[in-house]
Amino acid sequence: MSDSAAKGPPRLKERLESLCVEMIDKGILFSEALSHFEKSFITEYLSRKDGNLTRAAEGLGLHRNTLAKKIQLYKIKKSP
Repeated sequence: MSDSAAKGPPRLKERLESLCVEMIDKGILFSEALSHFEKSFITEYLSRKDGNLTRAAEGLGLHRNTLAKKIQLYKIKKSP
């Protein structure tokens, strides 16, 4: 068994660092990377809260109106 296989899957920090390297290598700007992350994070969190804006906003530490503006900005489709 290889040394990396013995360690198990990469930890979150290592996966994030690897993703950052890949994005930098591809010329993705910081502002673009931040927007993609924010959109993905909000989309996933909102999905886990079954589209409930109030519960999602609470869990994300945002005001409900701020979350609504971000949903509109990123054109996130709320789950039914």
